[in-house]
Amino acid sequence: MKPVEIYTSPLCGFCHAAKRLLNQKGVNFSEIDILSHPDRKPEMIKRAGGSRTVPQIFVGDVHVGGCDELHALERAGKLDALLAA
Repeated sequence: MKPVEIYTSPLCGFCHAAKRLLNQKGVNFSEIDILSHPDRKPEMIKRAGGSRTVPQIFVGDVHVGGCDELHALERAGKLDALLAA
């Protein structure tokens, strides 16, 4: 399984929803809390092609996007293949 990284904020409902989906699927992920580590936010913005909102989710080198995009991949049946590829 590819490594999964998710930039989050503890105050973000979409972050919780994305983490909940990953947890339900049994996916281990690294979480970067940009509220606790504001020095990591510029890194997130650069990696996410300028996106400034959380969550920002990465599977390996692939930028998935946010919570909506993650759930769209799951609904389309494409998330498992992305995680396994």
